[in-house]
Amino acid sequence: MGYAIISVGGKQYRVREGERLLVDRMALDDGATFTPSVLLAGGDGDVAIAPSDVTVTVRIVDQQRGPKIRIGKYKKRTGYKRHTGFRAALTQIEIESIGGKRARAAAKPKVEPAPEAAPVAAEPATGPPAGYGELTVVQVKEAAAGWDAATLSAALEFEQGHAKRKGAIAALESALQGKES
Repeated sequence: MGYAIISVGGKQYRVREGERLLVDRMALDDGATFTPSVLLAGGDGDVAIAPSDVTVTVRIVDQQRGPKIRIGKYKKRTGYKRHTGFRAALTQIEIESIGGKRARAAAKPKVEPAPEAAPVAAEPATGPPAGYGELTVVQVKEAAAGWDAATLSAALEFEQGHAKRKGAIAALESALQGKES
């Protein structure tokens, strides 16, 4: 089956295998499994209303609270103000299987060994360090102290041409002046 419509806590949900969703609080422990009533099953070209042969297995993942909702009441010219809040009690569930079959565990990707790299002769840096574009301004400021003048100037050119982050430009200029003096 591709999907099912189940009833949990008086509400209906359209679910698929492996899907996680939040429902009203259920009085079950974390890790417990149960089978809700199935109202409709479909997905393989056929739709069955209230099927008796289809079961959905659900596992309780976590008990949690919803976002806080603030409620304010106010009546003008009377001084009447009341504030209160509300947080829903929720349970996170995961759909393990639909139709009696167990959900397959996610296949782990194959890890191929990295090809052996040929020894590289030490060449002067012609550009910014590898991964420079991913660095934050704070990381640039910390790392600039260990770079040589050629790397600093290449990083400064990159920053002025592409990112134009004022903090990084200032950090690189001050580090470059420190190297020159």
